[in-house]
Amino acid sequence: MNAPQVVHVGIDGAVATITLDSQHNRNALSRQLLAELHDALDAAEAANARAIVLTHRGPAFCAGADLKERSSQGSNESDSNPFVDALVRLMDTARPTIAAVKGAVRAGGIGLMAACDLVVVDESTTFALTEVRIGVAPAIISVPILRRVAPSRIASAMLTGEPFDAREARSIGLVTHVSADVDATVDALTVGILAGAPRAVAETKRLLHEVPAMDRPGAFASMGRLSNELFESPEAAEGMAAFVEKRSPTWTTP
Repeated sequence: MNAPQVVHVGIDGAVATITLDSQHNRNALSRQLLAELHDALDAAEAANARAIVLTHRGPAFCAGADLKERSSQGSNESDSNPFVDALVRLMDTARPTIAAVKGAVRAGGIGLMAACDLVVVDESTTFALTEVRIGVAPAIISVPILRRVAPSRIASAMLTGEPFDAREARSIGLVTHVSADVDATVDALTVGILAGAPRAVAETKRLLHEVPAMDRPGAFASMGRLSNELFESPEAAEGMAAFVEKRSPTWTTP
């Protein structure tokens, strides 16, 4: 008998919603969950979704590694590649990704959340980087976390494993929005994304990742070329015509 599905994907217009639903282990990062997460990302891309929302069912967004599964594996069976690949896909897809978090987030779950471009969390959400308390380090997830947060701002949480709340997560830059109504905030964000031109949004996501790592002359040169190219694009022609004509632009999805 096949195991119940633990990741669901729904397409509503141009928005793909991926839902983690492995409630028996608090949406831990099991091999099955990661495999189905990749399948869901494939489905979102195949549908030409313009935004991807990653959310969950149950009281936890994600508890991190599936420790029961890990403890039952031999030393040669531990494979971090599916998790790494999932983080990379969330970070590198041209589509803006939004984590919609209504429950606790622990360890690797924080990395999954941090790999998204925008992170909307409920006011009651708590977080903890508990790796050191089980004898490991937050190694892989440090990559998406430290692109958002200065090391000195997250050092205490990483070194002690002590929990912290949504207000602290927002103050250090780990999350972008703290909300009393996560769904409404996410809906507003997706409406804003869809109002922009598809390529313009994709290029904006790309430059948010790439420009901070560039030297200043290189950044100006690269961004100058991009600006000229976009101003000469069909999207810009449509956007400026719509502005002059006081109408909403009509975008063509690539």
